[in-house]
Amino acid sequence: MKILITGFTGFVSQHFLTLLNEIEPGSIVLGIDKNEPDFNFSTFSELNISFENIDLLNKEATEKILTDFNPDYILHLASVSSVAQSWQAPLESFVNNTTIFLNLVELVRISNNNCRILSVGSSEEFGDVAENDLPLTEEHPLKPLSPYAVARVSQEMLSKIYADGFALDIIMTRSFNHIGPGQKDIFVISSFAKQLVQLSKNIESKATLTTGNLSVIRDFLDVRDVVKAYYLLLKKGRSGEVYNICSGNGILLSDIISKMSEILNLSIETKINPDLIRPNENKKIIGSYQKIKNELGWQPEIPLNKSLEDIIRYWQVETK
Repeated sequence: MKILITGFTGFVSQHFLTLLNEIEPGSIVLGIDKNEPDFNFSTFSELNISFENIDLLNKEATEKILTDFNPDYILHLASVSSVAQSWQAPLESFVNNTTIFLNLVELVRISNNNCRILSVGSSEEFGDVAENDLPLTEEHPLKPLSPYAVARVSQEMLSKIYADGFALDIIMTRSFNHIGPGQKDIFVISSFAKQLVQLSKNIESKATLTTGNLSVIRDFLDVRDVVKAYYLLLKKGRSGEVYNICSGNGILLSDIISKMSEILNLSIETKINPDLIRPNENKKIIGSYQKIKNELGWQPEIPLNKSLEDIIRYWQVETK
């Protein structure tokens, strides 16, 4: 496999590399990112990895990469993927989701490269949905409620235009809330885990966890299952199609906290910080993965408790 990975320094990319190292040794990987990687390439001893520190907004540099490397596949992970951050900086969310993707696919188009592109989207695209519409299939209407979600819908629409109108080989995902070890603490589950681990080390003080809205229900799945889906889609997915990547199960954020507290044998109180509550909130999102299961045989395998245990172990090491 000769693959270009955008958003190379992120935690999804690292888990994808781990998978590729195991199942497709000898793969040639070029990672691009505007940030420098903080991990050692030698960890992935079976892969031939190189890295270029470029911003996808730089058309000349991106065009040179596409021409010189000439990938067979592009895994497009580059984004500003925080809903909360998109409310604070909506323009940045559009530029670093929609605009960078448009630059990329347009350069692929004019270079006549016939590579396959996986355009990673988000369950946030669905917006607020009725209880009787759950679980959500790929056919459900999109009603985005945040700047981030609008940017992701725009990316998906551009994918469809370039697939249908210019015959680019593009596959799309609507990826639900993926979690796992290595995720930054700007994301809710990782933030909870880090705070709880820190509280567990200081049990003499009153254990209070600061949170936003805990009454929302989300469909969480492990990033290690997610990257298996991405690999299968790159290899065997149908061009021009969109696929949900989800667990098919919903859970309250408050129940996630209870589960992690139990793992740490910690008794806590929660304190809601109004600043952490979003202006618009999807109350309940649960997806259906029937399409990708029927077509490619993928389904999530890692139980939620296993994911939470691994995330906690990660933060126990990181906060030493």
